[in-house]
Amino acid sequence: MPTMRGDAMRGLAVFISDIRNCKSREAELRRINKELTNIRQRFRADKTLDGYQKKKYVCKLLFIFLLGHDIDFGYMEAVNLLSSNKYTEKQIGYLFISVIMNSSTEMKQLIIQNIRNDLQSRNPIFINLALQCVANIGDREMAVAFTNDIPRLLISGDTIDAVKQSAALCLLRLHRTSPDSLQLNTEWTARIIHLLNDQHLGVATAAVSLIDALVKRNPDEYKGCVNLAVSRLSRIVTSSYTDFQDYTYYFVPAPWLCVKLLRLLQNYPPPDDPSIRSRLNECLDTILNKAQEPLKSKKVQHSNARNAVLFEAINLIIHMDCESSLLVRACNQLGQFLQNRETNLRYLALESMCLLAASEFSHEAVKKHQDTVINALKSERDVSVRQRAVDLLYAMCDRSNAQDLVQEMLTYLETADYTIREEMVLKIAILSEKYAVDYKWYLDVMLKLIRIAGDFVSEEVWYRVIQVVVNRTDVQSYAAKIAFEALQAPACHENMVKVAGYILGEYGNLIALDPRSTPIIQFDLLHSKYHLCSPTTRCLILSTYMKFVNLFPEIKHHIQDILRHDSNHRSSDVEIQQRATEYLKLSEVCNPTVLATILEIMPPYPEKQSPLLVRLKQKKPLTEPEGVTESQSPPPPTTGHNGDGPKLTETALHLNQQHQQQQNGLLLSLDTPESNGYYEESTSKPSSSTLQSAKKFLFKNSDILFENDLIQIGIKGETIKSTIHIELYYGNKTTLQLTNFSTNIFALGELESELRINMEPVKSTIDPRAQSKQTGTIDCLADFRDLPMMNISFLYNNMLQKIDCPFPIYINKFIEKAEMDSNNFFLRWRNLEKPSQECQKIFPAKFPMIHEDCRQKLDDFGWSCLMGIDVNAENFCGAGIIHTTSQAIGCLYRLEPNKQANMYRLTIRASKDGVANRLVELLDDQF
Repeated sequence: MPTMRGDAMRGLAVFISDIRNCKSREAELRRINKELTNIRQRFRADKTLDGYQKKKYVCKLLFIFLLGHDIDFGYMEAVNLLSSNKYTEKQIGYLFISVIMNSSTEMKQLIIQNIRNDLQSRNPIFINLALQCVANIGDREMAVAFTNDIPRLLISGDTIDAVKQSAALCLLRLHRTSPDSLQLNTEWTARIIHLLNDQHLGVATAAVSLIDALVKRNPDEYKGCVNLAVSRLSRIVTSSYTDFQDYTYYFVPAPWLCVKLLRLLQNYPPPDDPSIRSRLNECLDTILNKAQEPLKSKKVQHSNARNAVLFEAINLIIHMDCESSLLVRACNQLGQFLQNRETNLRYLALESMCLLAASEFSHEAVKKHQDTVINALKSERDVSVRQRAVDLLYAMCDRSNAQDLVQEMLTYLETADYTIREEMVLKIAILSEKYAVDYKWYLDVMLKLIRIAGDFVSEEVWYRVIQVVVNRTDVQSYAAKIAFEALQAPACHENMVKVAGYILGEYGNLIALDPRSTPIIQFDLLHSKYHLCSPTTRCLILSTYMKFVNLFPEIKHHIQDILRHDSNHRSSDVEIQQRATEYLKLSEVCNPTVLATILEIMPPYPEKQSPLLVRLKQKKPLTEPEGVTESQSPPPPTTGHNGDGPKLTETALHLNQQHQQQQNGLLLSLDTPESNGYYEESTSKPSSSTLQSAKKFLFKNSDILFENDLIQIGIKGETIKSTIHIELYYGNKTTLQLTNFSTNIFALGELESELRINMEPVKSTIDPRAQSKQTGTIDCLADFRDLPMMNISFLYNNMLQKIDCPFPIYINKFIEKAEMDSNNFFLRWRNLEKPSQECQKIFPAKFPMIHEDCRQKLDDFGWSCLMGIDVNAENFCGAGIIHTTSQAIGCLYRLEPNKQANMYRLTIRASKDGVANRLVELLDDQF
């Protein structure tokens, strides 16, 4: 084939055509192997290949690689192309390197040198090619190699705008992939921030993206960007679209820059300087004013760009939450979107108004749109929009509109989508209790709720109804009356039977004088539902029958006949059989006085956090208006004994403790930090159990660090000398996306000078049922005692969630096993004889004294286990070296178990004062 000159590369076009014309996989492989053989021969035999031929053959190799075949030669020829002065040849060289070469390539240093040469050249095209290559590879070595070169390009006054723009984006890429390796000089901070004022809007846009990423890592260092961001934003929003011809998108001046500036400002509180705050408020006011102007174009691109700026401005207004006029105006603007034809706009408007409803300044303004939201709930075809409407009704509810909103939600519940019914039930239950002026109304609502959506009424809901009735004597008679009436319905849900059975068993005597609800009528009505219920509900009804024996002695024989019936006395369900047998015996042997004592009325439950809030939090964190406190939910009278023998009082009067534990620990965990109330901002703080669980990492390098209903956090570590490489995995356990996800691992006090923590930023969003990974390193600068802290925050369904917990990095993670013989061991032992170098402690065994288990723990802790050192084979001896960046600390230990006394004696000696005490503290409760 004759050699073709120019950039067309006819040989490459012919090769691609041949590949496309292959009829089978085998024919394609033959053609590729033939071409690879030819290229290899040309590279080996012909040392005079010019740049055009190298470029052509490298392109063929790149095409073959993209087809899925391995390429094991041609790298040097591609690197040689980087030295060419021709753009097309250099471009192909960079393309080949970006696609094929990885961090393990042996020629990485040669590549880095060629890139550096191009970065230092005066040709802006070559500089941009080099920057694009660095960004495409974006690994740790690139970040380390160019941590000074690229920032210099960015802040240099001689650099042209196109190069500055590429340099900013390249730095952003390196910051995202290797933040710990990219160490920007603090002297450059002010000059990087000053890029916000650059005359070229492309440079300013790229700089905002870079600064926003840097701010999330070190907000204090870049806080000077607020003034410049406000100034730049002001110049854009107050200008006409004709002033930015090159950066006007469908009559909207620089929309992307505006959005990024508004997002940048959301990283900081409102400016303290009155003039800056006033100027920012003017900007936001201008954006809201422009949203009221007629559209300048009917094209969707125009409205999308304008609305993007508007919604980001509203987000900033909500974030500031200090200007009542802006909040009200934002609410009114969003109200106009509620009837927009665009589904996305309606959804976003409802979502933002949920946040506005939580502000004291805009709550009343949100309530003005109540009718529109209710209409959206009834007529909206998109289920996601309907769900947001429910959320907004819940958020805007207060005492003035509670009854109307609860009634509307009850009406909608009958036709609501099954996916949101359980959540709606919880919200209706919470609102009806919180804003109940008359608890008779509350009971009416709750029984109607159970009738409409019985299958979606969780046990927490009907527990709460019983709890309120037990604690309020003024509604007990009314509760018995409406419960009896509810049982008369032909189709009565099982949850209704549970509520009615419990209430009639306690307060049926209050309505017994009514000829329509005499004791025998109550009994017959309840028993007519008995055979239609599940075994757990039958257990509750049997307890109610026993209560009737005490309340209504005249029907005692009827009840005893039921208890003697084979369906109960010989039931296949052991719990029903046991209850029937015990209750029957109790009714026969006890006199009325004893029965009255055993079966006395339930006392009020202690005041606790409402369990419905806990349940709603498990479903979806939402703003809870003013805490709801009431008595604790009663235990369900549905299961058997939780012991060896019969406990008649517990069986008759209380819900079994075993069943409580089956209900997600709802009632048992109300006093724990994890469930001590859920509000708009939810924070999980470290408890004693959290700190204790962190100690498992003394012997592990990977495990679950934290887990709740929303997120699971896993950790994996690998130590090399004084550095531990950390991998953190954040798993989203929900069906919604976690947004604004951020983490911060930091040291406090003396620990700041003892540990150096470098963690790369984590992705800001985690998709449903997905996982995000974060890596980093921790360097041990000196021996330490305390643990770093870990702060995690994210938005789940637009509600802020915070997790604070200790980060389990102990001093033993930097121990390297040391091997030595007996002579060396005791020689070193005797050399460490100062009192400050030794710590000894005798402590009782907490676990079975198994020799192999102790050896394994010591090995996992980081020590070596030296055999034949001690004359007593039951004793353990070993050594290790604690590596810090400044010194190596030698450590020796001796663990002596005394199985007769069930005690241990642990002795540790270290070459640095105080280290032995810390190691003993870590180990004395682990054996």
